[in-house]
Amino acid sequence: MEKTEWYLEYEIQHNRPGLLGDISSLLGMLSINIISINGVAKSRRGMLLLAKKEEQVQRLKSIMQTMDTIRITKMRKPKLRDKLAVRHGQYIQSEGDDRKTFRFVRNELGILVDFMAELYKKEGHKLIGIRGMPRVGKTESVVAASVCANKRWLFVSSTLLKQTIRSELIKGEYSNDNLYIIDGIVSARQANEKHWQLIREIMQLPAVKVVEHPDIFVQTTDYKLDDFDYIIELRTDENEEITYEPINHFGQEDDLSMFDF
Repeated sequence: MEKTEWYLEYEIQHNRPGLLGDISSLLGMLSINIISINGVAKSRRGMLLLAKKEEQVQRLKSIMQTMDTIRITKMRKPKLRDKLAVRHGQYIQSEGDDRKTFRFVRNELGILVDFMAELYKKEGHKLIGIRGMPRVGKTESVVAASVCANKRWLFVSSTLLKQTIRSELIKGEYSNDNLYIIDGIVSARQANEKHWQLIREIMQLPAVKVVEHPDIFVQTTDYKLDDFDYIIELRTDENEEITYEPINHFGQEDDLSMFDF
């Protein structure tokens, strides 16, 4: 019988020497394997487990619920956030009730790149928006995640090196395995109808599309924020406000040349 992955998270109520050893021994007696373990929050540990039968996991849960030294907080089939929490030792922060918006700060670029790479690996259409102020690392993180996911990235519009706007793609650039990067501000301020026709064609592909500044993008298109599968917010620090006032004059005093393909 094929083994199934499970995620176990527990909060330590009374930390004493040998507690982790006791839990590991209990898992061993139930023939449950530990894939990885890490602290995921203050006084909380997360474990990725491997079990042949669900009954083993239910038995483990019932036994651990009798222990006064710990309190089970999660016992479920692992989600992406669970796996990343164990891998990096912290949970990705979501935006309150909005389950598709995730918040990061600049010193969490490692987990951000890992998170986006896992999203890129999923097959089919995926529309991802990323918010953030200039020079916080948005485009660099998108590209780094593409490398991790072994995806070829294409700039449809961008200001990473020079202001770039594409009006067409060449043979081989239409592919479901490619990742298409769109800067919502550049497209909104500088693009022509050919560029927007290209974006409409790309949106029809069952591929991953990443839109920087999605709030500006939806103002000038028929798309809505509800059409995005994930929204990522990247800040320099937790208290930074993402605002578009400094960007609204984009292009008026910008001496970077524009490539119109």
